[in-house]
Amino acid sequence: MAARFHRVHGANVRLDGTRTRATRVESFAHGLCFSQEPLAPGEVFLVEIEEKELGWCGHLRVGLTALDPQRLEAVPEYSLPDLVNMGDTWVFAITRNHNRVAVDGEEARGPPGEPFLCIERVRIPRDVLVGRSRPGRYSHILDELYRTNVLPPTARRSRIGVLYTPQPDGTSDMHIIINGEDMGPSARRLPAARPLYAVVDVFASTKSVRVIPVDYGLPSLQTLCRLVIEKHIVHRLAIDSLDLPAPLKSFCKHE
Repeated sequence: MAARFHRVHGANVRLDGTRTRATRVESFAHGLCFSQEPLAPGEVFLVEIEEKELGWCGHLRVGLTALDPQRLEAVPEYSLPDLVNMGDTWVFAITRNHNRVAVDGEEARGPPGEPFLCIERVRIPRDVLVGRSRPGRYSHILDELYRTNVLPPTARRSRIGVLYTPQPDGTSDMHIIINGEDMGPSARRLPAARPLYAVVDVFASTKSVRVIPVDYGLPSLQTLCRLVIEKHIVHRLAIDSLDLPAPLKSFCKHE
């Protein structure tokens, strides 16, 4: 399974015992990570930003590489430009505001409220792709953001993924997903015949990320319950007044 990090990583990265959490322990660079295995077509490698670090300029960088991490003589300091300059690597720098790639004639995709995100033939349950702020004392003030699935892309708990989709000409397009929304094809004509590993650069203000497993089947009963409840509550704190089991309440509040 690709849903954890490779043992090969940047000099300043520390992985937890499960290799699902990567933390940059010093400086702002040497934070490169890779997926354990090459991704399958349409498989998203999804991470959540767990910790931020003030004082640095720049954010998380994600992408794909046809380079086998195990065969690198040394892991580069940066994904951009170092790893990209080694060839067969495509990396996208996440910014706070401008991440969507405009494509002429692109078909409109389903609205954020749709239960699945569809990218060409790929269909992924949207709920797991969306990062949510934790409910707190004043969370009702932010509930419009909560309802519309909007977290700043670089914020803590934001979820960012990368995948590739095969094309009729034998190549692939790389897509970046931010909080359940496809940003469009950020790179084209990738070599579909070669194994492609996910690249996650824990760079600058992004200090720690966690791999989020993605289930491609039908949404669970818990998830369907949460979607119905979200459509009818005033704000998240109102969930506490519902006659529901405590674990389901926590699940509905994304705790």
